[in-house]
Amino acid sequence: MSLPSDGLVVVAKRDCPTCRLVEPVLHELSADGTPLAVIVQDDPAYAADLPGQIHDATLETSYRLGIDIVPTLIRMAGGAEVERTYGWHRDDWQRIGGRDNLGADLPPMRPGCGSRTQDPGVAESLAVRFGNTGLSAREVTIGDAEDPVEACFERGWSDGLPVVPPTAERVLRMLQGTQRDASEVIGHVPPDLAPCTVEKVAINAVMAGCKPEYMPVVLAAVEAALEDEFGMHGVLCTTMFCGPMVVVNGPVARSIGMNSGVNALGQGNRANATIGRALQLVIRNVGGGRPGEIDRAALGTPGKYTFCFAEAEDPCWESLSVQRGFSPDASTVTLFAGEGVQTVVDQKSRTPESLARTFAACLRVVDHPKLAMAGDAFLVVSPEHCNVFAAAGWSKARLLEELDQLLQLPGEEMIAGAQGIAEGLPAKFADKMVPKFRPGGLNIVRVGGTAGLFSAVIAGWAASGPTGSSPVTREIGS
Repeated sequence: MSLPSDGLVVVAKRDCPTCRLVEPVLHELSADGTPLAVIVQDDPAYAADLPGQIHDATLETSYRLGIDIVPTLIRMAGGAEVERTYGWHRDDWQRIGGRDNLGADLPPMRPGCGSRTQDPGVAESLAVRFGNTGLSAREVTIGDAEDPVEACFERGWSDGLPVVPPTAERVLRMLQGTQRDASEVIGHVPPDLAPCTVEKVAINAVMAGCKPEYMPVVLAAVEAALEDEFGMHGVLCTTMFCGPMVVVNGPVARSIGMNSGVNALGQGNRANATIGRALQLVIRNVGGGRPGEIDRAALGTPGKYTFCFAEAEDPCWESLSVQRGFSPDASTVTLFAGEGVQTVVDQKSRTPESLARTFAACLRVVDHPKLAMAGDAFLVVSPEHCNVFAAAGWSKARLLEELDQLLQLPGEEMIAGAQGIAEGLPAKFADKMVPKFRPGGLNIVRVGGTAGLFSAVIAGWAASGPTGSSPVTREIGS
């Protein structure tokens, strides 16, 4: 049965108390001869004695009418919708239905219920089934006998671990995590400089195992990686074994359940693991950054699967994002071309001066004890170590000042050939004091479990001149 071109359409379901409340009203509307179609989403016994009842078992009619709430009352004229209302609002129903006394014995107003088209997973399935996804990515058809996970491996979409097959339904669900248009081009991904849309990020976020609510963080991380300052092409091409390390600050880290505490740099947290992985898959699958091709790392690092964590923000120390110029209320991602994690063990220092000297001694060996002035590093300070500084009133900035002084190194020890080691600086630095890191090259974050007098150093990839990589921070949008 088709919908009336002139008349009324009601969409309802028996499972909704308000729909059951208005069922007698449908008989009132039908009694005066007005063409009436009653679209029932669940139990076909609902309003079954009305001649215009249609059981919408597939939900196609409800989907095409754009029904979000039931009951919905629609007036049609000339084959087009002219007015609608949802829930039970007696004045609206009387006006649209053309009956002054309609539902006179019912309460003035009752809220409706969610349409079955809005049930989890149903909206995406309907969009795919009825050809209204709005997706533009090329659809890949796999054979009936193919295993979807194996098909992703065979087509080179994986980082070596299984990925979630990016079906249209899953991609549509992922896109619900952002307000940005799926067709928006957010940048060009190296090395191929391929245009990357929000939709392509969503596809790779699905494969990485992200939840939709992670999408704003993933998008910000991808945009940070595409900044010239970060130098993603160089991060790929260098024979050094670095990869994007993602540090998240602000309310979003808490809202999506990121780990900044026990084992924050390790496995076990879905948000940490999949956000960093999604970024790496975008670089691989959109930009073509695959190992053995443009990715020339001599050794590589496990962080190239994923390297993502949140800072354990504490009022005693400014967060990384605040240090980099953002509001304390802002949510941000900071990208750093990080290498491996080097343990710092100091279980005896009880003064900030002693602990700072430990940190400086460990930082000195970044890259090589005799290399200086061109490197970067992140110092990851655990809460227990942080307490030593906080108790003495040392801020992050105060610790950085101390480390800058401790990492002014005698050039005579740093030059090539000194101490019987060929590696080192040119002889012209022999009579100078040289800084271990380039200006601004050392950053500090507070991360980790509250028990354990262990911190860490994460070396970065940088080079003198305009080449190399610098940390980039971007605010996370919607």
